[in-house]
Formats: sequence, C-alpha cells, structure tokens
Amino acid sequence: MQCVLVSSGAIAAGLDPLALKRKPSDIPSLQAAASVGQGILMHAYQRAFAKRRVPVGQVLLTQDDFVRRKAYLNAHAALARLLDLGVVPIVNENDTVAVDEIRFGDNDRLAALVSIMVHADLLVILSDIDGVYSADPKRHRAELLAQIDDLRALDGLRAGKSGSPLGSGGMASKVEAVRVASASGTGIVIANARADAILRRILQGDEVGTFFPAHRVRGRSRKLWIEFVQNARGTIVVDAGAQKALVSGGKSLLPAGVVGHRGAFAIGDAVEVAGPDGSVFAKGITNYGADEIPSIQGSSIKEGGREVIHRDSLVIL
Repeated sequence: MQCVLVSSGAIAAGLDPLALKRKPSDIPSLQAAASVGQGILMHAYQRAFAKRRVPVGQVLLTQDDFVRRKAYLNAHAALARLLDLGVVPIVNENDTVAVDEIRFGDNDRLAALVSIMVHADLLVILSDIDGVYSADPKRHRAELLAQIDDLRALDGLRAGKSGSPLGSGGMASKVEAVRVASASGTGIVIANARADAILRRILQGDEVGTFFPAHRVRGRSRKLWIEFVQNARGTIVVDAGAQKALVSGGKSLLPAGVVGHRGAFAIGDAVEVAGPDGSVFAKGITNYGADEIPSIQGSSIKEGGREVIHRDSLVIL
C-alpha cells in the first residue's frame, strides 16, 4: 500500500520559536512562522516514521503548481517517484511563499487535488468530529451518517440553516473536498483523528466515520486537471446547436457556434462554456483570447482557422 500524507501545522509549529503568543494576522508574519515551522514539523514526522523504518520526504506545493500544466506534471512525477521508492510524501502548502492561499480549510482542498494528482483510491480526511451528521450534533439529536451515496444529499443538509451540520467553515471545506475527490474517481472517508487506531480501522473496512463512494469512473488525467484544478478565466457563450454538438455529439467547439463571451482570458486559459440561457455546461482550454472572440464568432472553421476549444481539451460538467 502506498500513502501520501497532507499535513497542516507549519505555522503553528513556528510560533513558539519566534516567541509569538498567538497566530499573527499579517501575511509576512504568517510566512515567517511557516518558514521556521516547516523544519520542525518535518522533524516530528521523521522521528515518528523512523520508528517503523519508513522514510518520509517533504513536498511543498502552491496553487500555482496545480494551475500551470508543466508544474503540475512535474509535481506528479516527483510524487510518483517518491512512492515508487517507498517514501511517504508529506505534502504541505508552501505557506512561506503563498499569499492569498493562507486561509483556514485550504488543506482539505489541497488533499483532494493531491488525490487527483496521484490517482488515489481513497482519501481520508481526519477531523475533530466523527463524520457527517444528519443535523448539527451540538444543537440537536443527530445521527452519524455512515455512508452518503448521493452528493445531492449534502445540499439538503446545508439548507438546514441553524441546524445544519455543514454550516461551519471547517466542514464546508471538507464537503467541497468530497465533491472534488469523489467526482474524480476517489472514495472518501471523513473521520475523527482522535479515535483509537482510526486509520487501521478504515483500511480494514470497519464502519467508522462517513464514507463517500467514488461516484464515477476516473477520467483522463488532463480532463480531470481541466475540470478541478484550472480556474476559469472567463466564459464563452454558444448557441443551442453548438451546445447539443458538444454535449451529445462529443464535438469540438467551432467559431460558428460562438455568440459571445464574458471576462478577460488569453490563449491557453481555462474558460467556462455557457448555453443560450447563460447556464454553464462545460469547461475547456481556449485557443483564442477574449479580444479575438468578436472577430471569429459565427464564422466557419475555414475563416476562423482553428477550433475555439478542441474536444480533447473540453469537459462536459
């Protein structure tokens, strides 16, 4: 069995050596604490895993490592090689250089994105709660949900307002991680980190926490990258005929079907694709910048010269 560990704690570990009594609020101080704390955190993991004679290696990632395709492939290759060598990668967000990425709950999404990157079979999210409940267990008598097969049930739980078990920021970020990982072909368990032998029990198949089965077969790596990693820079609007050709016919988006656009994007950026009613139904990598769209929309491929989005770079949502 191969394992990747996504960890937080670098900033917290750096507070004491810097004589900081509480977590600072300014970015430079957070970065300084992370810089000092990363070594302390890794040393702790090295000591713990050394008891089982398992080597560990630090992998620091930022959002940019997921957005830029070349960086993404390089990170994937590094993680794959570490796993092949029997190393447990300890992944942490590179808070020393990150700016807007430093915020509570990011490690849940980071873990989901890493699970896509390494084609994980199972993502375990350890928290301070036992799993997902039918209502807020602090306010109501609630049932721990052992398994959730349909992610649409999460929308109903969130709608519970004051009684919602998904109202807190921490659980909200975990739900988002579940949506990302599950849709990419990975099963997920949310469980209590303080429970006795929790990882062993999960891997043995014991009914602990809340289990989310993967709800579709894992797709091609590039399309998963487009769907979940790349942030859309704008929107291309198409007519009904183009929408049908993309959704039902598996075709590329041609200039003839484009009727407009929103936002500022460049060649190679990820964009959403919306139908005549404005609803987004696809996402892809554009071969045209926003400034070119008005001049090629509605034209034939001979006039336009190339597809707006090739079908190999298009994901139907």
